[in-house]
Amino acid sequence: MSALRAPEVTGGCSQPRGGDQEWPEAEKAEKLARGAALKWASGVFYRPEKLEGLGQYRNRETQRNSSIQSRLKSTVQSYLEGVSAGLEQLRSAAQEVQSLCQDLGAARWALLNTADRFQGLQQMRALMAEHVQLASVVQVLPQLFSVQEVFSHTLQLLHGQQLLEAHAELMMMEHLRDDILSQLHLRGFSSAQTTVLSYFSGLQELNETLAKQLWDIVGSSLHLVHEDPVLFVSAIRIIEREEKIDDTLLLEATFLPPGRPKGWRQKFYHVLQETITGSHFQAPRMDPEGSGLARHLAALQKGIVSELRVVKELMVQCVPSHYKILSVCTATFHQALSSHLQDILREDLDKQALFLLLEWALCVYNSPEMMGHPDLLPEVDVSALGPLMSPELMDQTERKYVMKVKASVLEWMQRTLEVEFKEWFREEEPETDHQGFFQSALPIIVMQMLKENIQVASLITESLQQKVYNMALEELEAFLGRLREAIVQCGKEHQKDRSIPKYYMSYLLATLNNNLALSSSVSSLHPNTASREVPLSLRAAFDRTQKKACQLLLEELLLDLQPLCLQLHSRKWLLGSQLVSSMCEVIDKYAKDFSHVRRPVFMLLLMETELLVASQYLRALMQKKVVCKSEEERGQLCARLLLDAMQLRELFCGLGLDQNQQSLEAVFALQELICLKDPALLSLEVLGFITKYPDVSDEHISTLLDIRGDVSKEVRHMVLDMMAQHPQVVPESYRPIFSTILVPMQELPFCLRKGKCA
Repeated sequence: MSALRAPEVTGGCSQPRGGDQEWPEAEKAEKLARGAALKWASGVFYRPEKLEGLGQYRNRETQRNSSIQSRLKSTVQSYLEGVSAGLEQLRSAAQEVQSLCQDLGAARWALLNTADRFQGLQQMRALMAEHVQLASVVQVLPQLFSVQEVFSHTLQLLHGQQLLEAHAELMMMEHLRDDILSQLHLRGFSSAQTTVLSYFSGLQELNETLAKQLWDIVGSSLHLVHEDPVLFVSAIRIIEREEKIDDTLLLEATFLPPGRPKGWRQKFYHVLQETITGSHFQAPRMDPEGSGLARHLAALQKGIVSELRVVKELMVQCVPSHYKILSVCTATFHQALSSHLQDILREDLDKQALFLLLEWALCVYNSPEMMGHPDLLPEVDVSALGPLMSPELMDQTERKYVMKVKASVLEWMQRTLEVEFKEWFREEEPETDHQGFFQSALPIIVMQMLKENIQVASLITESLQQKVYNMALEELEAFLGRLREAIVQCGKEHQKDRSIPKYYMSYLLATLNNNLALSSSVSSLHPNTASREVPLSLRAAFDRTQKKACQLLLEELLLDLQPLCLQLHSRKWLLGSQLVSSMCEVIDKYAKDFSHVRRPVFMLLLMETELLVASQYLRALMQKKVVCKSEEERGQLCARLLLDAMQLRELFCGLGLDQNQQSLEAVFALQELICLKDPALLSLEVLGFITKYPDVSDEHISTLLDIRGDVSKEVRHMVLDMMAQHPQVVPESYRPIFSTILVPMQELPFCLRKGKCA
């Protein structure tokens, strides 16, 4: 149970802590130790046989307690020795501090006793400073007395172009003046500075003379590097000396002499740029053809390349590398040329001059013939300087060029149309191609003119090409409008006298072929296949031109058919005549003329002719010249209608028009209505008729019922009611025929007053 007695073994070390009242933590620790020991002992000796090893446990714990006590004693002893040494050091330091305070007090009293003697030293210091100043003045007196002489000598050196020697003396005089001014500035003698500046006033004249010579040299530097590079190098060395002096004075920032900083390096760049600009970039007076501009641009090209060669090969060797003289000259030429082109563009240039300017700026300038010349590469690189013409200026110039081209195209098209209009009145038929189709040179002239302008624009930029292409389509559309006006005017002249023009129809047919040729050639105007879509407005213009020419041709046909159509559906016609045969002859004659147009237009003319004939035939029928009074007359009318319709249908089928494309089928349908024997079935037949021809009106049906002559009021009302109950919607693809036929109004019977109407 040695663990339980451990606190007693260490009792010798616990004496310094005093009673339990002073060290409550020790009492607590002792209680915890006793508790831990009891717990350990109860765990080890809970069985009787374990008590046999009690002696071994006691010996082991005794040895461990002895070891712990020895370690504690050695540790406490080392701590006590350290505390003793520290106390001894603190005692010696306190003695030294006390001794030092005594010494400082003695020194303070010694300084107080000698303060009066220092005032005498202050006076001596002032006398010494004055002596130094006087000594300095004595040293510079010879230089001050020789200032005017140095000025004269320096001026002679400048006149003799001995620039480096002259500048050395000038720097010496400036240094002398600036040193004196600096001393006066530091001591606050501002009034004396005016006297010094007046005494050194000749420096201003020398500076101006030297600067004038320097800038003259810089202005002719491109020639001097050939003839006398030493003079140019001397000027550069002087400029660099002045730059170093400027930098030094600006860094010190205590006193800045008058005229500083000179900034001669910046002035060098400025003079060089002015020289380049003034020697090359003066806008010439332009002649109308632009040949003066061509010569001017060629001279610019030659001069710029030549001078940049000189800069690269000679001037670069004469100036410090940090000048970057080749880059500066390149940028100067680029900027000056850009401004120069803007000045030229303010003039009223023709299209050739504008094209030349655009081509030169976009193609020639960067080509191997100019800024990309092998002798200039790779040092000269204008790609980093931006475009020679800004995007805004480029767009403005392109638009100006397009306007000039537009005026030229308009003028040429107007002349072409005037020539075409005169040819219409010739005593000869228009020329034909190898297939026998009428034509003229108009499409070739117009398309060639537009193609050439678009191809020329493609040599510059795609944007210019697109602008010219859009302009060409606009002008072509406007030209078609003028062409329509021309054929209308020709038609009016023909209406006054049908013998003028002699070959009126032939030239109308040639116009249709020309319109078709123009329409098929539009897609080939643009070289880019992706941009060949024809605008809807232009397509509509082609359609309007074609319709107008077809309309004039059909009007001509109608004039010949009109006398025959007026005799249709009369008693004479009913009894038998050759009116339709005569109409067929007229139609066949016109069809032969129509064969001189290409097939798409020919078929269109044929369809319109057939529609015209059918409309005229039905219109004549609606005049009610014949009203059947008996079944015999009705049969006779039906037979006549059938015969005429078949004869006309055979004619158009023979001409190449399919039966399902013919409007004459309406005549057959009407013939069946008139031939219907049982009027009670009319409602059913009329319903089928209006379903097939939805543009037929009540008036048309009523007129047909009148022509039959056997329809009662009840049947008529039933038919009309049926039509009212079945309104028809005209499909978009339907080709109208009845809507163009007006039914004459019925004449009301004359009634006497107070009488009954019959």
